[in-house]
Amino acid sequence: MEGKRAALKKLLQAVEHELLKKPDRKTLDHLSLLAGFQDWDSFQDALHGDASADENYK
Repeated sequence: MEGKRAALKKLLQAVEHELLKKPDRKTLDHLSLLAGFQDWDSFQDALHGDASADENYK
C-alpha cells in the first residue's frame, strides 16, 4: 500500500509541475490569435498600453 501512495504522490507532483510551467512563445501567439490579435506582443500592448484590438482589423 505504501508503494502505491508513493507512486501516486510522484504522479501528482509531475502533473502539478506541468500545470505550473509557463507556456512557450508559440503557444502564447496561438492564444493571442484566438483573441483576435496578430501575436502575443500586440495582445500585451492592447492589454497594458494604449493600443486597441481594432488596429488588427485595418
